[in-house]
Amino acid sequence: MANYKKSKEGLDKNNKYDRQLRLWGDHGQTALETSRVCLINATATGTEILKNLILPGIGSFTVVDGNKVQGEDVGNNFFLTKESIGQSRAKFATEYLSELNEDVSGDFMEEQPDKMLDTNVDFFNQFTVVIATNLCQRTLLKLGKCLWEKNIPLLVCRCYGFIGYMRLVVKEHTGTGSFLSSNNSLVGVVSIQQDSYVVESHPDNAHEDLRLDRPFDGLVKFIDSIDLSSMSKKDHSHTPWLIVLYKYLQEWKEKHNGEGPKVYREKVQLKDMIREGIRKSDEGVQEDEENFEEAIKAVNTALNPTKIPSEVARLFSDPECLNLHSESSNFWILVRAIKEFADSEGNGALPLRGTIPDMTADSERYIQLQNVYHEQADLDISIVTQRVHDLLQDIGRDEPLDPLSEAWKNLLARRKAGGISEQEIKTFCKNAAFIRVVRCRSLEQEYCDHSDKIKDIGQHLDDEEPDDVVFYILLRAVDRFYEQYNTYPGWYTDHVESDVVKLKNCLSKLLHDWGLSCNIKDDFVHEMCRYGASELHTMASFIGGAAAQEAIKIITQQFVPVNNTYIYNAMKQTSVTVEL
Repeated sequence: MANYKKSKEGLDKNNKYDRQLRLWGDHGQTALETSRVCLINATATGTEILKNLILPGIGSFTVVDGNKVQGEDVGNNFFLTKESIGQSRAKFATEYLSELNEDVSGDFMEEQPDKMLDTNVDFFNQFTVVIATNLCQRTLLKLGKCLWEKNIPLLVCRCYGFIGYMRLVVKEHTGTGSFLSSNNSLVGVVSIQQDSYVVESHPDNAHEDLRLDRPFDGLVKFIDSIDLSSMSKKDHSHTPWLIVLYKYLQEWKEKHNGEGPKVYREKVQLKDMIREGIRKSDEGVQEDEENFEEAIKAVNTALNPTKIPSEVARLFSDPECLNLHSESSNFWILVRAIKEFADSEGNGALPLRGTIPDMTADSERYIQLQNVYHEQADLDISIVTQRVHDLLQDIGRDEPLDPLSEAWKNLLARRKAGGISEQEIKTFCKNAAFIRVVRCRSLEQEYCDHSDKIKDIGQHLDDEEPDDVVFYILLRAVDRFYEQYNTYPGWYTDHVESDVVKLKNCLSKLLHDWGLSCNIKDDFVHEMCRYGASELHTMASFIGGAAAQEAIKIITQQFVPVNNTYIYNAMKQTSVTVEL
């Protein structure tokens, strides 16, 4: 085993990683820089994945590969050269990969993965995530079982001709708090028994949490203190649109028995009311008041009813939430605290997010409005914090304290209660509407011939033109071929035709064992044999980018990971995600 250590000096990291810091923040970057990634087999796909992890700055990587560099490796792998033919593939790949980022340390182990699993299985305990490429089924299942038991995420990747395959395997780990990032805050994906927890899921097109349909006391008091009619021309045109919309919404409610606009026609009428409020010049021409136009545009989105999202409601009824115990993870304790808040102080709503969008406004009133939302959010966080503390006492994870005592104040000063930090609670409250749990299954469950997902697989083959799941079945048949003949179909060009017959037999046996009676066209079988287990660099590059994204989701604990199998068909540029 060798180690290529790199200096942590160099470019200022805020400049070096500026664009990605905007994506996953300081805490995500810190998690990335403290991660340890293991790559099994320095294939073209494997090195492409590592390239896309080294460039954003993982902490370190280790390549496990007992193979020597062959001519075909040099033909599709940019991190190997013809001078390396006959030499250790792990060594040369590590050398070239280490040149990509001086902040990342690289190691290699020149040993076959199956032998390591027999002689040094604890070696894998040190890693944040393990990435396996082009492993045979027997070794893959052995590795999957080992990592499943050790609660280490596994990402399985494969490029086979024009077919790309990716499988994420994660398992729940309860009661240790090992899912905390280095700043001790829960911020995203937590690889935990059969669940992957997501707090910062970064949803697309999420609505702002403005509560105009059920304004809180602080907002009502602040807006009621503002009189649009007595304002100067400048102040009138620079009043935040949220205030404008609220004022006319109250006027609407007074005329409609306290009810807000619900259907399209009513919203159009409210828009007309706001438009009539735009001031006019002495000649009777409406002034250019952009804030009023913003208020009109916001009618369709800002007046959405405040409610608990269905995904969050399902978590509230999950047994893990309802039946807390001393080994419960921080995630479920926080979910329970949020549930109790929503059932009580929140009156059916989650804690206020505490943010407002950009809008045309003068700085003074925008900041005042922003502070109104911040103060209410802080109040909600304090209530949830107290509930978290009470729950920790109930399950024996914290000693009872008087909220007015010095001990309690000291506890808050340390920003940590029973293993759950104040920052963790704050992050959770801010993202309460977006928390998710992705439940994965082990490889052992997937590869069982009596898996309850087999019928689902069969449904993908019912149509005359099956979707891309057919290639998953073909890859499984290819694995059977390898187990039986110790080579891949079409590996030798003069054996392609004879291998077609053998692969068809393996496919038929696989479908029989699964209890499926569907037929797969011979064209698919011929295509798999024509591939000859080739690994094209263009395919490796594509899957390398996709797989690196999934690894970063796990490492940074942000965004929703794939659940659980992704298949890419480069012939049609189509893909499918299925739960297997």
